[in-house]
Amino acid sequence: INHIMHNGGLYKRPFNEAFEETPMLVAVLTYVGYGVLTLFGYLRDFMRQWKIEKCQNAIEREEQKDFVPLYQDFENFYNRNLYMRIRDSWNRPICSVPGAKVDMMERVSHDYNWTFTYTGRVIKDVINMGSYNYLGFAQNSGTCQEAAAKVLSRYGAGVCSSRQEMGNLDIHEELEKLVARFLGVESAMAYGMGFATNSMNIPALVGKGCLILSDELNHASLVLGARLSGATIRIFKHNNMQSLEKLLKDAIVHGQPRTRRPWKKILILVEGIYSMEGSIVRLPEVIALKKKYKSYLYLDEAHSIGALGPNGRGVVDYFGLNPEDVDVMMGTFTKSFGAAGGYIGGKKELIDYLRTHSHSAVYATSMSPPVVEQIITSMKCIMGEDGTTIGRQCVQQLAENTRYFRRRLKEMGFIIYGNEDSPVVPLMLYMPAKIGAFGREMLKRNIGVVVVGFPATPIIESRARFCLSAAHTKEMLDTALKEINEVGDLLQLKYSRHRLVPLLDRPFDETTYEETED
Repeated sequence: INHIMHNGGLYKRPFNEAFEETPMLVAVLTYVGYGVLTLFGYLRDFMRQWKIEKCQNAIEREEQKDFVPLYQDFENFYNRNLYMRIRDSWNRPICSVPGAKVDMMERVSHDYNWTFTYTGRVIKDVINMGSYNYLGFAQNSGTCQEAAAKVLSRYGAGVCSSRQEMGNLDIHEELEKLVARFLGVESAMAYGMGFATNSMNIPALVGKGCLILSDELNHASLVLGARLSGATIRIFKHNNMQSLEKLLKDAIVHGQPRTRRPWKKILILVEGIYSMEGSIVRLPEVIALKKKYKSYLYLDEAHSIGALGPNGRGVVDYFGLNPEDVDVMMGTFTKSFGAAGGYIGGKKELIDYLRTHSHSAVYATSMSPPVVEQIITSMKCIMGEDGTTIGRQCVQQLAENTRYFRRRLKEMGFIIYGNEDSPVVPLMLYMPAKIGAFGREMLKRNIGVVVVGFPATPIIESRARFCLSAAHTKEMLDTALKEINEVGDLLQLKYSRHRLVPLLDRPFDETTYEETED
């Protein structure tokens, strides 16, 4: 599905992104599955009250009953009766570097997944299809590890102070200059936590009297930052430019509620790669709308920086755009760079303002020196400043792995969401019973996967999410594909009828909501 002809020539390359329609029978059976689970859960809770039901697996442990309930009634019910059945599919502890293969600690539960006991056995060489190790820099050997070890011996592990006090090291300054050069912007600032980079900086940029236009599938950190800001929030349909333009028009025509005054600022929040959908933002169109309606653009490149573009410089590089067209460039070091923390890049005036007004800049402890060195070394490798072509080869390898893996899964008959160039690959499971079954069956075959269900996804769109890495060899991918094919046949997961629905043609709901009214 080539969208070049649909947007006035904004795209310099094919943009192939599709979401296959959920088969009607599968949707109905999924709703029925959740309905049966809910109905029997409430029935058994009622029977337990009257001492008819003897099975006590789905009630809180005796030692928990002395505490005030942390959850609302339905959340408590959902956790006990639905989530507990498949809780073993999450939080599995690994005991090795999270590279292309991992070692995993075996655990068992004797009380309906309320608690787990470790058997002492280690499951060796599990192919890791779940970590965000896009370029393979999460490793315990090589130039990154050696450089980080040297910095550890020189600076120690922690700084014990904020940047504005005694925690501003020379390598922090070096990192920020390198990030600015990597992004092609005037200045940049680094933070110790990726989540806080969004949640603490958005409130510093907008406030009461401002309007935030947020994609409906934005990450929780963007949502939290928007809510903390006190600005009015309106939601546009995922990657739907008609929906975004309608909100922009309405905002300019009608102004603020009641007073009708113009908004102080209009800020558009989008991500580079959406980590649950595997879709890539339509950045050329977003920038065109931003310029047309004189608004600001905040781009979260947590998953796209390093993983997209011929030079690994994110979604701006991928589309061949000018970095100056993005007002606030945000990203994290936790994925492609194999480290921790986040950054914001942009004009010098913006960064100087954030240094004194951002809570995560003023109050947070500085980044750990070995972590900083890991980022510097890996970023220089991507840029080719280490004198090798390893970084460029990793970027190319990731792109090849992504296209190969996605193509093979589609050929097998699975429903795969997202863009063909996105290293995040959602495979649709739909039914609640298949969430846990898929994770367990894959682990039996030494493949580690991430499965996701409601409420993290819509109720009928449960999925497995694969994250590809440049560290994956073709042999590893072929092994994983062979096992996925086998489990797909076993669990009857090959739903595809090749009825691909372009994203622009998905159902469009014009309703919006406001978090805060002026």
